[in-house]
Amino acid sequence: MAVKMRLRRMGQKKAPFYRVVVADSRSPRDGRFIAEVGYYDPTKEPTVIKFNEEETKKWLSNGAQPTEVVAKLLKVAGIEK
Repeated sequence: MAVKMRLRRMGQKKAPFYRVVVADSRSPRDGRFIAEVGYYDPTKEPTVIKFNEEETKKWLSNGAQPTEVVAKLLKVAGIEK
């Protein structure tokens, strides 16, 4: 089972915010997930990026692969693999 860290879109039409979730790579974007590890809101000024550092590091050390966008958000938040 390949596990990915990716964004889950939420919010109203034209007002999205995203939750960073750990999910099986086969599940749909907004479908089933294993754990929620963060939050990203691009509509606020300045952009809000929050991670539960402890859980995020645990999942990264267990082999969860972040998507390109999540990897950039982790870098901005100061969390390294």
